[in-house]
Amino acid sequence: MRALHLLTRQRKLGLALSRGSVTTVVPRATYATPSTIPPTQQIFNRVVKKRQRDRAASRADSRDVDYLKDEVADRLVDRLLDIKRRFSTVVDLGSGAGHIAKFVDKDMMDKLVMYDMSEKMLNRDNDVATYEVPVERVVGDEETLPFESNSVDAIISSLSLHWVNDIPGTLIQAQRALKPDGVFIAALFGGETLYELRTAMQLAEIEREGGVSPHVSPMTDIRDVAALLQRAGFNLITVDVDEIAVGYPSMFELMADLRAMGESNAIAARKPYLSKDVLMAAAAAYKGIYGNEDGSIPATFQVIYMIGWKPDPSQPKPLARGSGEVSFKDLETGLKAVESTQDSDGIVIGPPPNPPKK
Repeated sequence: MRALHLLTRQRKLGLALSRGSVTTVVPRATYATPSTIPPTQQIFNRVVKKRQRDRAASRADSRDVDYLKDEVADRLVDRLLDIKRRFSTVVDLGSGAGHIAKFVDKDMMDKLVMYDMSEKMLNRDNDVATYEVPVERVVGDEETLPFESNSVDAIISSLSLHWVNDIPGTLIQAQRALKPDGVFIAALFGGETLYELRTAMQLAEIEREGGVSPHVSPMTDIRDVAALLQRAGFNLITVDVDEIAVGYPSMFELMADLRAMGESNAIAARKPYLSKDVLMAAAAAYKGIYGNEDGSIPATFQVIYMIGWKPDPSQPKPLARGSGEVSFKDLETGLKAVESTQDSDGIVIGPPPNPPKK
């Protein structure tokens, strides 16, 4: 049994066509829009990741572990709802089985394009799900986008980008595909995700084998996200962070759920196997360091939400430097004057203070 703590912490920085719908397969080399930046190091094995997603989609219990991706998709759609606009075409980048499609409606958009590298995952719910919005399924790699320049109104991506080797290149391609004043909204796992599992694994390997291997994938640091969006040419950037804690009976149930989600380790330099001795030691360390009073263990998922807009002349622009009418010195003087009129409870008493003289 899992316990999902939905509201843990937040920081702010800055018609149904599912049944019988057609799936389009995009040949990578033929229609891909190339990235304009040099090739990056292949941290993740994308072939392995596709295989993991295919296997996950084929599992009988695959839908039982949708809880985390559904929760993040719901929160991401809430951010899309904050934009008081109806979109024509929206691309769901790395859509999986359709977590975003569950939460959007016909008042938000005309069509949703579900784009994922795993055809099996993309079609997992093809015969059972019904959506309010018409969907089109397209098979393709998130690292190579086939969409024409200035062709889509919005791109949304939920818990997929953390497996992309070339995030800057993907963001550049997404920005190019958007129409002017189009919006890119995404959620990906941040660097603090599964820190409990990472620590337990490292301690167990040091103790039993005298060294460590990467068993939890490296994640993007929140401090880098705004810079990545800016580098890709986005404006009006906003970044939010959530931490979602999920309780599990033990480390083994956590790892089983990650496998069923298609979120197993896909680092190119990963160790091919873990010994039973290391696993048992890691489970004991996990429970000993982080265990709850009821015997369960927590798993923390840090989720970074980002919003960026493709530039357009209609967008608000910052004022030119030096165009302000009130100096910081005058503001400081005014604040001190207000503080001097407060009582012990912080309530302003008496007449308002005189404004500072210029």
